[in-house]
Parts: sequence; C-alpha cells; structure tokens
Amino acid sequence: MNYGEIKNCDIANGEGVRVSLFVSGCTHHCKGCFNPQTWDFAYGEPYTEETENRLMELLAPDYIDGLTLLGGEPMEPSNQRELVKLVRRVHAELPGKSVWCFTGYTLEDDLLPGCVSRARCEVTDELLSMLDVLIDGEFIEAQKNISLRFRGSDNQRIIDVQKTFSAGACVLWESKNDDVDLVMKPKS
Repeated sequence: MNYGEIKNCDIANGEGVRVSLFVSGCTHHCKGCFNPQTWDFAYGEPYTEETENRLMELLAPDYIDGLTLLGGEPMEPSNQRELVKLVRRVHAELPGKSVWCFTGYTLEDDLLPGCVSRARCEVTDELLSMLDVLIDGEFIEAQKNISLRFRGSDNQRIIDVQKTFSAGACVLWESKNDDVDLVMKPKS
C-alpha cells in the first residue's frame, strides 16, 4: 500500500483533533474528486513499519481524538489488508482513540456480510468492527454541498458503525458537540 499524505492535528476530517492518513488507490474516479492524484495505487510513498510507528507516535498525545482513514479509497481490498493491522494496533495500544473512515462504497450495498462487491475481502468484517464512524457513498458532483459537515455531497452519510451493528439497521452519527457551531460559539 502507498499513501499520499499524513495530516497531524487535522480538524476537517472528523470530530476533534485527528491524525489523517490519505491512502493511495481508488477505482471510483468520482467526477470532481478533491484528491484525484490518489486514484493511482502507486502514488505517494510506500506504507512501511516506520510509517505505522510514526502514525502511532502522532496519535499518542491526549489532545488527539483519533485516526481518520481516507484517500484514495481505504476500503479497496489491498488497502484494507494493511489498514486492518494499523487499526488493530490503535485499538490495542491507544484505547479510547476513535477511528473514522471515508469510503465511496456504501455500507449496505458493498461492505456488509452477504454483499457481492469488489470491496469485500477476508478482512472487511474485522475492519468494519473496529470503526467508530464511516462516511459512505461516492462523491456526486451534481449533489455537491459545501455546507455539509465532514462530507462533500448530499448522498453521503455519516454512520455510527457500532450503533448500526447493535441496532441491525443504519444509525447515523450524532456529534457529541451538536450544541456548538462551526466557530465554536454556543447556539442561542
């Protein structure tokens, strides 16, 4: 697996202060994609043990809320096989850090057990079981909406993965900070 970028102290790709890993490789090729260079699986740098160790160091401070996986496409099977190892390690060594994942695949059509999809592989169920939040759905330029929080088009959903699995139906994520607007002033 290759990656294009690591962002430390990222506040745009999930709730709180996060470390974001932009993986390389995506077969969706959404029109209007904000990161088309990451479609190429060979883009960027090789993801190595040193890369993973650096991510763990960046995630360690108390002010970091968690890890965000995006790209490219984290749920491409070749990326899942590497990312599941990272997420296992985050859960083992840094419990309490949340894990968010952005994907162009949809949960019910592409990722859940029983789906016949190019996204499914031998680690999909395990990786999903360790995610807190999944932002799903391809970016659709005709549905672009810059006022949406943590997503780019109206079709995309922010899913609370653990509540979804408990309920047996899709449960949308609710911010723990819904009483605070984007400039951090209490709503009146």
